[in-house]
Amino acid sequence: MTNDLQIVLCTVPDEATARQIASALVAERLAACVNIVPGITSVYRWKGAIETATELLLIIKTTAAAYLRLQDRILGLHPYELPEIIAVSLDQGLPEYLAWIKTSLE
Repeated sequence: MTNDLQIVLCTVPDEATARQIASALVAERLAACVNIVPGITSVYRWKGAIETATELLLIIKTTAAAYLRLQDRILGLHPYELPEIIAVSLDQGLPEYLAWIKTSLE
């Protein structure tokens, strides 16, 4: 239905980083909304070792057209050497909400 919309997932190490990135993306019209989900635990392999970290998850609503600028902005603000930035196409949703995402980025 609306494959020009995306959900971008990004983990961050702390509340301050989460708020900084979320505020910048919304203020610069790269995201319509960013949800900050605290209290996740990530288990991953990094440089040959299995690591565990407490992180926050950013759930970012954006458009495919804004994605590359959003990605660059996250990279400029993010403290990780290799941040998780994953875009998923948004195929369905409440039509009025999906329209709001688009108009929020204009």
